[in-house]
Amino acid sequence: MNYEIQPHNAKPASIWNSGGARYNEISRGIADSIEHCVLRLDPQPGERVLDLATGTGWTSRVVAKRGSQVTGADISADLLSFAAEQARAESLDIDYQLGDAENLPFADGAFDAVISTCGVMFASRPEAAAAELGRLCRKGGRICLTTWLSDDNVFRMFMVMKPFMPPPPEPAPPSPFEWGRTERLEELLGRDFELAFEKGVSFYREPTAEAAWERFVGGYGPTKALAASLDEDRRAALRRDFIAFHAQFSTPLGICVPREYWVTRGIRQ
Repeated sequence: MNYEIQPHNAKPASIWNSGGARYNEISRGIADSIEHCVLRLDPQPGERVLDLATGTGWTSRVVAKRGSQVTGADISADLLSFAAEQARAESLDIDYQLGDAENLPFADGAFDAVISTCGVMFASRPEAAAAELGRLCRKGGRICLTTWLSDDNVFRMFMVMKPFMPPPPEPAPPSPFEWGRTERLEELLGRDFELAFEKGVSFYREPTAEAAWERFVGGYGPTKALAASLDEDRRAALRRDFIAFHAQFSTPLGICVPREYWVTRGIRQ
């Protein structure tokens, strides 16, 4: 079987690659939700745990500090390069591998547990990615996912960017925010896993709304790639709208954006 990044995922890979090392700053902004997901996964010393769509490895490092044997997989070689460098700096033994969430280079039942924090939800073909979760997790093992709600502030942030994006192909690809509905999670995962859900809120804080723009345009692949594709006027308009969106959440000390998500825990049947 060929485990290369599939051709239809070459463009998504380049988009996520564009964030580079600065994507780690985006992970800092969801660190509270990552801790929540790891808590519910409850990784044990010596367990084999896959962090799927590991990005710059924030979740994999949290799990490794619990004593688990961690593998991190991602579609982005540049993010993985930073993840490996950071793990070495923290003296953590984590195996990072390039991997397409829809077709991963691991044996059936290779892991006691699989975690994905706001990652697998962005797979181009959700059914294929969900099937891989079932294939890789051993019987009696478990998964734990965080996925943004389908109508909350991360979704609304994407709606700010949408008018600046080229029109989608026909038929339009599935929205990643479908993973933010428990009904859809049941459709995708209920055949292989006994599921339970818990809602959480992540608080994204910056000194100013302008700082949020700089953070995302510098390190978040979808925002950075979109901004780079625009002419000067359109880029200025995107910046204006992005800042205005975040300015809605001003406090006396800066901005604080509440972002709701589901934690989904599944026990492999």
